[in-house]
Amino acid sequence: MNHKPNKGLLRFTVLFAALLILPFLFVAQAKADMQHYPVVKLRSLDKITARSETFEARVGATVKFGPLFIKVQACRKSDPIDEPESAAFLQIWEIGSEDEAQWVFSGWMFASSPALSPMDHSVYDVWVLDCLSDQAPEKKSDELPSEAIKPAPQEEIIEEPVDSEGAE
Repeated sequence: MNHKPNKGLLRFTVLFAALLILPFLFVAQAKADMQHYPVVKLRSLDKITARSETFEARVGATVKFGPLFIKVQACRKSDPIDEPESAAFLQIWEIGSEDEAQWVFSGWMFASSPALSPMDHSVYDVWVLDCLSDQAPEKKSDELPSEAIKPAPQEEIIEEPVDSEGAE
């Protein structure tokens, strides 16, 4: 018996496979087009006092909000002609009452989708607003030296930051 392949079925299979693979190619291309930025703009919220702060931190710096220490590892932003997206890789730990450091979050946070990779904490929220160009943010008393990568119980606790937008 001589079987001829069904051309309609073959076309459908090729089209279906292309439709499955095509979105992944665009996602990979979009991720490759993101530019590195040296400053991230963050917002934090204390859910008990309703105190919210917006502040900037340089990549490599560690900032403090309440008992939380936020280490900025990277900040990337899409090109202006692409769909807007800013993402930052943050490592967040908390110094407890017994001077014990506990990791709270480590990963990418996305400005356009804060619920995609949220920090799970009962009292505090932190999320990314934007990545900024190399305009150095004002050095604040809440910024630790960039060498302070790992949490350590013997670190000196510094004063609470002052809100850069004046919100209470």
